[in-house]
Amino acid sequence: MGKTELDAVLAASPGRRMIGVGSLGGLGAIMLYMALALAPGLGWQAFQVGLGGVALWCAQRMWRATAERLELSAEGLRSSDGRILAPMDDIVAVDRGVFAFKPSNGFMITLRHKGPFVWEPGLWWRIGRKVGVGGVTPGTPAKYMAELIQERIAARGS
Repeated sequence: MGKTELDAVLAASPGRRMIGVGSLGGLGAIMLYMALALAPGLGWQAFQVGLGGVALWCAQRMWRATAERLELSAEGLRSSDGRILAPMDDIVAVDRGVFAFKPSNGFMITLRHKGPFVWEPGLWWRIGRKVGVGGVTPGTPAKYMAELIQERIAARGS
């Protein structure tokens, strides 16, 4: 399969990536410290260890996810690891309004067909027919990508 021309690329900015991963990692470290040094009882200690472990796991997931980038071509939106997020023919709408349920600095795509649940923290997620794009990404490239998708939806007349 040949390379397709990319119309837009969206990647995590290094500073936001470090802040996001650092915040989750710091939360995990603080929770583990509190569990070992300050827990008032065994129940609270178990809860804090669990919460700290989940936060560290999320930080690790975010670090891996934000190493990838999102690419928009005529075929649709995909991840740089080859996963298809939204084929262009399957996209119904793009919502980037202030009150939209969307990631920070991002936008929401509505698809015709449901897809499997996927969560790549800090970059994108999919629940059913909704795909959220953004998180630790810069706002301007995300806005440009959303506008390109909206133009393609309008051009096909649906």
